[in-house]
Amino acid sequence: MTLNPPRYLDRTSPPHLTTLIFVTGLGAMAMNIFLPSLPRIAETFDAPYALVQLAVAGFLATNGVLQIFLGPLSDKFGRRRVLLVGLGIFVLATLGCLLARDIYTFLVFRMMQATVAVGFALSRAVVRDMNTADKAASMMGFVTMGMSLVPMIAPALGGVMDALFGWESTFWLLLVCGTIVFGLAWFDLGETAPPSNNTLLGQFREYPELLNSPRFWGYCLASALSSGAFFAFLGGGPYVASTVYGLDPAAFGLWSAMPGVGYFAGNFVTGLVAARLGVNRMVMAGSTLVLIGMAISLGLSYAGMGAPVVFFGCMGFVGLGNGMVIPSASAGMLSVRPRLAGTASGLGGTIQIGGGAALSVLAGILLQDSPTERPLVWLMFVTAVAGLVAIFAVVLRERQLIRRGGMP
Repeated sequence: MTLNPPRYLDRTSPPHLTTLIFVTGLGAMAMNIFLPSLPRIAETFDAPYALVQLAVAGFLATNGVLQIFLGPLSDKFGRRRVLLVGLGIFVLATLGCLLARDIYTFLVFRMMQATVAVGFALSRAVVRDMNTADKAASMMGFVTMGMSLVPMIAPALGGVMDALFGWESTFWLLLVCGTIVFGLAWFDLGETAPPSNNTLLGQFREYPELLNSPRFWGYCLASALSSGAFFAFLGGGPYVASTVYGLDPAAFGLWSAMPGVGYFAGNFVTGLVAARLGVNRMVMAGSTLVLIGMAISLGLSYAGMGAPVVFFGCMGFVGLGNGMVIPSASAGMLSVRPRLAGTASGLGGTIQIGGGAALSVLAGILLQDSPTERPLVWLMFVTAVAGLVAIFAVVLRERQLIRRGGMP
């Protein structure tokens, strides 16, 4: 399929870069803008914090499961149609969260909000439809650089809005933003992949081809494990802020912008140099930075220097590393089988987000009644080590394949 150059608000051309940024940014906003409000939500519904925390872990788990289906559905029916349906459901689910009168109804609609996963999953596939592997990594870097402004701003904004207007105000903001992004996608996001002639069941039968590729697994695990430090932070950060450091929601919102600052910088670096250095070097460098950040955090904590500036400051390394790892590893996994870009994006997203949900829950369990942040930091340190091992495995596998004269 030969694609026309992007023309803004023209549904017959590929989407403009800003549209992809807004589509992915909405998912990031939905994930973390309400984090400072978790204690207030627990009070409103008279529910234990462990149950309310499912608004994070359950959202991530549902997000991960959905991505199993989003990739094949987009390969079968096209990117545009699937993305618009997902965004439409997100808008309705957000309204449901606002109308909920008990914690269980709230959580059901919160899980439905996870259809916003179409933004991240399919924007990667759209970028890969339009570019070669290394160029796709660079463009993904710019897309996620713009999107990374959201995690920098959203928690701080959410904390302030919670203090001034109550936790519901953050969901009203999500409703307004979701409606605007849906309209933008409707008018600007042209189709980049023709619907497949394969049946939907046939699309799902393509999964074994990906699952049998060691390189696909390597890229997926490198992305999932390196970003696992951030997902663990989502699950344990509110506890550390309120219980260990005694921060109020507004202060936590400001401090929790640190990963977003790092993520912005990491994606900027990726956009500049990924096409020149290649995806493997970018993933390796990013994974190393995550590991360094967690090692510093642990060392200072055991030295008796644990403080908000140390804990959240070191989370900036996590964001910086993820800004280099995620776009590059995503480009790598989608390039293993380019004709299955949508399916690969969905499956890779499932592995990443599903692993993140598990780490988010595990963070809450490890921190239960803990007087320090160390259980959370150790969890993030271990996931960073595992992510670095995964990308080394990819490099070794590619060297083997090159010696054999192929790259399956």
